Amino acid sequence: MTLRDLGWNDELKAAFAPYRAKGWVPARLIRETPINYGAFLEDGDEIDVILCGRLWHEAQCDADLPAVGDWVAVEPGNENQDHVIRAMLPRRTCFSRKMPGNSSEAQVIGANVDIVAVVTDAGPDFNLRRMERYFSLIGKSGAKALVLVNKSDLFTKEENKRAAEEISALWDEADVHITSAIKGEGLKVLKKYLKKGVTMCVVGSSGVGKSTLVNQLYGEEWQWTGEVNETTGKGRHTTTSRELVPLDSGGMLIDNPGMREIQMWTDEQTLRESFADVDALTHDCKFADCSHRKDTGCAIRAAVDKGELDAGRYESFLNLETEIAALRKRAKKRQMAVERWAKRNNRVKARNLADRIQLEKDERGDI
Repeated sequence: MTLRDLGWNDELKAAFAPYRAKGWVPARLIRETPINYGAFLEDGDEIDVILCGRLWHEAQCDADLPAVGDWVAVEPGNENQDHVIRAMLPRRTCFSRKMPGNSSEAQVIGANVDIVAVVTDAGPDFNLRRMERYFSLIGKSGAKALVLVNKSDLFTKEENKRAAEEISALWDEADVHITSAIKGEGLKVLKKYLKKGVTMCVVGSSGVGKSTLVNQLYGEEWQWTGEVNETTGKGRHTTTSRELVPLDSGGMLIDNPGMREIQMWTDEQTLRESFADVDALTHDCKFADCSHRKDTGCAIRAAVDKGELDAGRYESFLNLETEIAALRKRAKKRQMAVERWAKRNNRVKARNLADRIQLEKDERGDI
């Protein structure tokens, strides 16, 4: 395995040049644990690496820390010393969501990802509103969107086709395919995307067949899967850790734990690009500051009343807009708190310095 197989390119080579002179080596992170990382080196060797204190303290939030898929500069260790991450190379793309809970920070799902594959089905997991959220996050990341309507063997041809068509209608830039992980149908399509150096991030709810897809693409039981509950269609076991998996046939997968919560980590521009049809209607609203709720002359609500816009998509647009506004507000509060802490810290340092200078003067007997 070479660096090119892992996604190395001329831009990364140029960015790494200053670190090579220090004797450091490039590596790509494939696994993250609470205490260290797993990484691949140029010769395909896998090593455990730790993060240096400087990078930890310089990070303004967790999203600034190395994540699975990142390229880093590693100072090699030996039998008595750890391999240490000394620097991070610039990210080309970054797929992330808002950290679950009340946090205003981002959680990186995968760095330097070329394709984000969302796995769903035409049955219990089918949810257009959740898919809109995925498309907003993928659009922000810079990666290409791919959707797999999986478990086609459990539903009728008409149900699978209808689900695929409705998902395709949400975003023209997304590629949508019907697959069956159990029967192996549609996997040839996936392999067309997974070329040398291409990284694909696989996401979706628990039990939709992500691990089974990874197993078949990898050619062995990379992720253990158990039997499926006949009532819920959910697997008894799913991925529990995020990991980058190189494929013998070419390309790499980032398999992820099932996501119970898809909160927004994007901006207003990306939101409006994901809802271009809804955004186009805003120009026809009577008032420029229309909230699109109870305002007089709202073109969006008029389109819903006429049946020209799906009511669920309208509600999703409003909900996502509200989440983004709340996220921006929390981020601003956090920034203000950090600034206040920094000013207070500087005042304390200034007083301590003045006290130390005065003490030195007193000891010398200066007047």
